[in-house]
Amino acid sequence: MNLFSKELMNFNLKSDTKENVIKEIVEDVNQNIKIDSPLLIKRIQERERISTTGVGNGVAIPHAILPEIKDSFVYYGKSEKGINYNSLDDKPVHHFFLIVVPEKNNKEHLDILAKLSSKLMHDEVIKKLDKSKNYDDVIEAFSFESNIKQDTNRPFDYLAVTGCATGIAHTYMAKEKLEQKANELGLNIKVETNGSSGVENQLTHDEIKEAKGIIIASDIRVEMNRFANKKVLRVPVAKAIHEPEKLFEEVNNAKVFESDQPIESTEDKGLYQHLMSGISYMLPFVVGGGIFIALSFMIDQLLGVPQDALAQLGSYNRLAAIFNEIGGTAFGFMLPVLAGFIAYGISDRPGLLLGFVAGGLANAGGSGFLGALVGGFLAGFVMNFVRKILKDLPKSLDGIKTILLFPVIGLLFIGILMMLINVPMKAINDGMNSFLENLSGANAIVLGLVLGAMMALDLGGPVNKAAYVFGTGTLAASNGQGSAIMAAVMAAGMVPPLAVFVATKLKPKLFTEQELQAGNTNVILGASFITEGAIPFASKNPLRVIPSYMVGSAITGALVMMSQISVNAPHGGVFVLFLVSKPILYLIYIILGSLISGVLMASFLNKQD
Repeated sequence: MNLFSKELMNFNLKSDTKENVIKEIVEDVNQNIKIDSPLLIKRIQERERISTTGVGNGVAIPHAILPEIKDSFVYYGKSEKGINYNSLDDKPVHHFFLIVVPEKNNKEHLDILAKLSSKLMHDEVIKKLDKSKNYDDVIEAFSFESNIKQDTNRPFDYLAVTGCATGIAHTYMAKEKLEQKANELGLNIKVETNGSSGVENQLTHDEIKEAKGIIIASDIRVEMNRFANKKVLRVPVAKAIHEPEKLFEEVNNAKVFESDQPIESTEDKGLYQHLMSGISYMLPFVVGGGIFIALSFMIDQLLGVPQDALAQLGSYNRLAAIFNEIGGTAFGFMLPVLAGFIAYGISDRPGLLLGFVAGGLANAGGSGFLGALVGGFLAGFVMNFVRKILKDLPKSLDGIKTILLFPVIGLLFIGILMMLINVPMKAINDGMNSFLENLSGANAIVLGLVLGAMMALDLGGPVNKAAYVFGTGTLAASNGQGSAIMAAVMAAGMVPPLAVFVATKLKPKLFTEQELQAGNTNVILGASFITEGAIPFASKNPLRVIPSYMVGSAITGALVMMSQISVNAPHGGVFVLFLVSKPILYLIYIILGSLISGVLMASFLNKQD
């Protein structure tokens, strides 16, 4: 296994903390390979925040992608006294394997990790590493070859699927450990891995049919319908690494999985994950719909709209009307999709129907985004409840449960609940609007500050939507004269995505390559008044990022109100600049707010390291 070099080894690490040992390892590397040390430390820390690379058995495998290097390398460091690394088994780490690869060679990264991970699951390798004093000792330790053999002449006793959040080390370590334990027990097993490079060693229909049971050792979603009517045990991937023998005992007593029922996991995803699942599915509808609506306004501007028909801007000309209809249709799916996929995260496919209906009822009942959010959670829990009350029905009725009983009973429950929920949710939305109306007459600058901050607070959530609806209401009441409040709302909503672009250009080392690309995309989103484009960056570190958004947006909103700049369109961003009363000044205020937020965002994120 030719992965190591003598220069990238240290058998006497001196650090006593996780943070310090990462810095010491990177300093060692920098003595032999010229690298951007701060960037490498940042990338390693980013990976550790996802989940610890302390895999147990005294081993840690920190890893990172570094764009500037040409070739991959592996560093080995040894600590005789051991370091608390928050390992999966809570034991000190003695052996550190740092893997660094160039961005263009991700497949090699995965292959190296897979090889290392697999070999480090064997006690023989660890024992030799414990005694190692030099390069030759390490090479000898990794010369170990597993004697695990599968009898291909008979069906597999058990099947397994492994997968971890990042799809790298733990995925392959769990595979190796399950195969190792099966061999000791005289069992035949096949393990499918769901790694970053995709599904490997995929289980076939015939193999599933013949197997006694299925072990799902995964922290990510796995396609489950193929395992219908088989005993299925689902556990976190870490359990397969540390308790493989116990899994072979438990799978024999596992419940038979039915395709219409979600299989329970020992890990609870939590409400936040369900919410983010809904938002992630919703965003394409918002982005795509928003751009098409913006284009409809631009087309009408280019083709011309009579002064007495400005209220029809965006749909006056036939071509503009087509674009507006496409965008409006996409936008119309926003709330049903949000609620539908929140419910899906809680109760799998049967929850989709209830979630979509809940979102539709929220839209029709005037409770908007907030109602759809609550409705999505209710739909998921309602479907789980329906499953529970129907689980003891005779087997002869299984065929109609999914297509008849689940939808009908579930819709009855969610329909009644949404009728009740819409009342308080609508009242909350109306209350927000009333609060804003009371501010408007008293102090325009204060109103601009509040509206601007609201647009950036939850980036398309209920607070943002309340501010936007209030702005559109003032526009509708302006009788074609335009609205300063609408102008402030739109300008403030453009700031967060543009601030993301500014921050990624100011401090590119604070962001991953994927985030840098997303930063460029946010220019288009910001210019199109699609605030939601800034959500992924906010969700990563909301306590630092969202306040930076709010400052710039609030300042922009206040400046627009102070200058009494008005706009005669409810959407469109820079594409409706010709409908702004003071377009140059308006643009200056947007740029100013974006620069302020971008600088603050880069500064706040930099301080966390």
